Amino acid sequence: MKEQKIALTVDCVIFCKVENQFKVLLVQRKNDPFKDQWALPGGFVDEGEDLEAAARRELKEETGIEVPHIEQVQAFGKPNRDPRGHTVSIAFLSRIYCEEELQPADDAKDARWFEIEKVIDMNLAFDHDEIINVAQQFL
Repeated sequence: MKEQKIALTVDCVIFCKVENQFKVLLVQRKNDPFKDQWALPGGFVDEGEDLEAAARRELKEETGIEVPHIEQVQAFGKPNRDPRGHTVSIAFLSRIYCEEELQPADDAKDARWFEIEKVIDMNLAFDHDEIINVAQQFL
């Protein structure tokens, strides 16, 4: 039997509601692939790591924030979604009600809150536009 090489990642969709308008948290990637492009906070799941714990870890590492509640939304696994190889991402969603102060670090060059309407016109990394569109259904 052929050995499979499929990587597992997590992506965090953090919506912030300010004055009846939702914003989404994005990070600017520091490294390839998609260097300098905006993306959802996230990354690879460590061996033996719980999925929710991985999502919380990546969020804190890349943005400096912690959220009180996070829920699994959907898996995304189209074979060509990541140029590094076949990668399946589990998307997590959280809703908060203030713009937390962001401290970009680790793989993030920058981190910012964006109005959802403006994100539509951005060229996001990977398939993160699709992930945000799915997550919006849970608002």
